[in-house]
Amino acid sequence: MAVSLTACEPAPKPTTSPESSSHAPSADLSEAEKAQVLASLPTPYNAASLEEGKKQFGKCRSCHVLIETTATTTGPHLYGVFGRKAGTEGGYPYSDAMKAHDVTWDFATLDAFLTKPRDAVPGTKMAFLGIKDAKDRENLLAYIAVETAKKPQ
Repeated sequence: MAVSLTACEPAPKPTTSPESSSHAPSADLSEAEKAQVLASLPTPYNAASLEEGKKQFGKCRSCHVLIETTATTTGPHLYGVFGRKAGTEGGYPYSDAMKAHDVTWDFATLDAFLTKPRDAVPGTKMAFLGIKDAKDRENLLAYIAVETAKKPQ
């Protein structure tokens, strides 16, 4: 079965009420399909540990969610972050620095940002100090990519 890696494409905008969408992408995937998505990621992310990535996401969970939602949290939702231009997700009040950060998020740009966010985007509102260990960032980014993937319609 082919699985669409939505994480590498911009997520469709919500068509539901402005409250929240209940779309939980990875809940639609079996463990075998998650493994298939993981294997399709670029090296070195395709060899990452999703279990360790989930642990790393614990550092992000207080500000970010992996579901598509229009509800504002401390940080923007991460559904569809891969392939999205920085500072453009509707409904979130980004800093001027993030709005001006002219990148499209992919593994390389997210990895660089997560190393030390305030150095990568001076003036960002993100208070998180970063993740120094490269393997921890690889596991985290693979986890986000897999958890935001969904089955084709």
